[in-house]
Amino acid sequence: MNAIRKFLKQEDGVTALEYGLLAAVIAGIIIFFARDGLTAIFTTVLARLEDVVAGT
Repeated sequence: MNAIRKFLKQEDGVTALEYGLLAAVIAGIIIFFARDGLTAIFTTVLARLEDVVAGT
């Protein structure tokens, strides 16, 4: 029983998990709000690559 209590009281490693979840949420928010800009960037890159491929 003491081992279970000790395990539940441990907070080592939880911080890393929390930081990982926080980073994932922030990245998701940035992608959600910046998707129009990202779409424009990828469209431009795709168009340039198509030009390069068509030129060869």
